[in-house]
Amino acid sequence: MSETLLEIAADRKHLGARIGFLAVLHSWGQNLHHHPHLHCVVPGGGISLDGSRWISCRNNFFLPVRVLSRLFRGKFLAFFREAHQQGQLSFFGNCAYLEESDAFQRFAKRLKKSEWVVYSKPPFGGPEQVLKYLSRYTHRIAISNSRLISLKDGQVSFRWRNYRTDQVSVMTISAVEFLRRFLQHVLPPGFVKIRHFGWLANRCRKDNLAHCRSLLSVAAISTSSVDEPAPQHTCPVCRIGFLRIVGWLGAVGLSQATIPQPIPLDSS
Repeated sequence: MSETLLEIAADRKHLGARIGFLAVLHSWGQNLHHHPHLHCVVPGGGISLDGSRWISCRNNFFLPVRVLSRLFRGKFLAFFREAHQQGQLSFFGNCAYLEESDAFQRFAKRLKKSEWVVYSKPPFGGPEQVLKYLSRYTHRIAISNSRLISLKDGQVSFRWRNYRTDQVSVMTISAVEFLRRFLQHVLPPGFVKIRHFGWLANRCRKDNLAHCRSLLSVAAISTSSVDEPAPQHTCPVCRIGFLRIVGWLGAVGLSQATIPQPIPLDSS
């Protein structure tokens, strides 16, 4: 997807600019089935190809979704075929027949005839709402405890929302099936869930953001409160590690006299 966005945005027929964006992998739906897709957050413009100015996109329009979807389809299928030729794909169950080359090629041809969907829209509530929405997926697991209802007789019941009807229902499946669905969304070790591309790529983001602010005549946002390290104290027990006090939680129902008092910290 990154190559698709970067290539079409750089085309002078569309935007003619170098863009930056972040992509977040989201692999589940409300029913825990495997539904991998990417959420991409893209600023509404980019740096001109010669680096001399900022090019803004048109109001409520960034890039043509039909062009995006077809270029993405072509690039994806090219990588898909290459991975199959190099033996990097494994097929199981009902898909085992795709190990055979002719069957795979027929399958890939059918995919090429299908319309692929790329959905693009401006944020209704502004950038803050978009970041808040995505933050729910970046460090969450496939299902929260609040949606779990019961585990009884080897059956798990949980709440799920059908987005087609916008109705909340209860689904009951076997514990084995629940674990199978859940484990589909546990990423392999070292797999990166969030990636940055274009002028937001990690290796050059700092300089590029400074350049964007210069082109837009926008002052840099102070990050002193974020970068400033929290005060630390030597642990009063082991005298080796560091202790940072976040807060004190009192015991419910106990008088102040029965609550253990904080251990005094060294002032050194």
